[in-house]
Amino acid sequence: MRASRRLPLIVACALFIENMDSTVLSTALPAIAHDYGVDPISLKLVLTSYLLSLAVFIPISGWVADRFGARMTFMSAIAVFLLGSVGCAASPSLEWMVFARFVQGMGGAMMVPVGRLVLLRTVEKSELVQALSWLTIPALVGPVAGPPLGGFITTYFDWRWIFLINLPMGALGIALAWRYIPALKEPVQPLDWRGFLLSGFGLAFAMFGFSSIGHLQIPAWASIAVLLTGTAALIAYAIHARRAEHPLLDLRLFRIPTYKAGVLGGSLFRIGIGAIPFLLPMMLQVGFGLSPLQSGGLTFVSAVGAMFMKTIAAWIIRQWGFRRVLVFNALVASASLAIFGLFRPPTPHLVVMTVLLVSGCVRSLQFTSLNAVSYADVEQPQISQASSLAAMMQQLSVSMGVAVAGLVLELCGWLRHVPTTDVHNFYLAFPLVALISGLSAIMMWQLPADAGAEMSGRARAGQEVAEPKAAQRPAM
Repeated sequence: MRASRRLPLIVACALFIENMDSTVLSTALPAIAHDYGVDPISLKLVLTSYLLSLAVFIPISGWVADRFGARMTFMSAIAVFLLGSVGCAASPSLEWMVFARFVQGMGGAMMVPVGRLVLLRTVEKSELVQALSWLTIPALVGPVAGPPLGGFITTYFDWRWIFLINLPMGALGIALAWRYIPALKEPVQPLDWRGFLLSGFGLAFAMFGFSSIGHLQIPAWASIAVLLTGTAALIAYAIHARRAEHPLLDLRLFRIPTYKAGVLGGSLFRIGIGAIPFLLPMMLQVGFGLSPLQSGGLTFVSAVGAMFMKTIAAWIIRQWGFRRVLVFNALVASASLAIFGLFRPPTPHLVVMTVLLVSGCVRSLQFTSLNAVSYADVEQPQISQASSLAAMMQQLSVSMGVAVAGLVLELCGWLRHVPTTDVHNFYLAFPLVALISGLSAIMMWQLPADAGAEMSGRARAGQEVAEPKAAQRPAM
């Protein structure tokens, strides 16, 4: 098997266990809340603690891979993730669960970014879109199997087993990485410890403060104080990055139009989409009264649609180019997310599954396009920095999505004087988060017409859009 196919399949082992873990957990959230005796909305801390850990440690993933080798870093990351999984299964309380999820995030912060780094350094740009598709097709087996499997385990057994089902695949990933992934050590500059502390401290405090607003056990003034402290640290990092010779996260990468659109525009899109794993299972189970198994039997079709789209994503991008696909598809994907708010308990399940299937297709196309166009104009010496910064922004935006979703539910409940999980609150939440995703189309519209032509294959086929330079829209 060619390396451009073999390496994505190996990296997909890590992506599989990460996706499997997140999808089965989303299905089990109401049951976990019941066992711990807490409000189901409090379980957003379980989701955000993992995403928070990713955002804190992803920035050093590129440096660690260059310093210790991609193979050793990748293998160690899977091992830490599995250790966190065992900790989640054994957690006696919500607080311990949050801590174990943070440990999981430390492993996840290295697994996928380092795997993507291997692909970026070993696969030609002209083959990268196809390689990314090979990466995500097997990984999507997790989201396909996760909801019904998580629902089955939660309904008929104990939810704690959902954290142990990814152990065999994780062990397989370690074995394959040892055999096939190259070490890929690179010369490294000294680690920017000041930048790491400022960015890590800032991200952790800002996201925890934002996600804890409205939490019954945390005073509002404390959440706001933590949020402001984190924001101040992030501003301090931005000032530090301008002065540092080798900053941990090189913000100058955002001067590259395709990178800026793919990462910043993609972050807006992911905020809305990141709310789905939290909002949808909660609405189906708490709002509509479905069992975890019934909920999982509906939501898995999104992953089926995503898997199908990966097989034709490269062809679609080659035919229409990155800008057209990113603009039009962002609007369609956001509209499909807003439609979730039109679901009602009597809505036929076939209708729900059809909407989820289409939504999975268009979201998958958008993610593939964003992941590819982000690196269209990044030079090889910048790949490590670019990969770390993009991965951090991705996870940060997903974490923001969960936090925004929880905050919207809490505000709706407060304004309407009803419980936070009242089903009508979900009807309002979906259109609001969809609006955030739709705003990403504005940034995509600023891309040049021939953005990423070499990567999409349009340059080879002579199909670039011949648009005068003076008429091209400037990058934001």
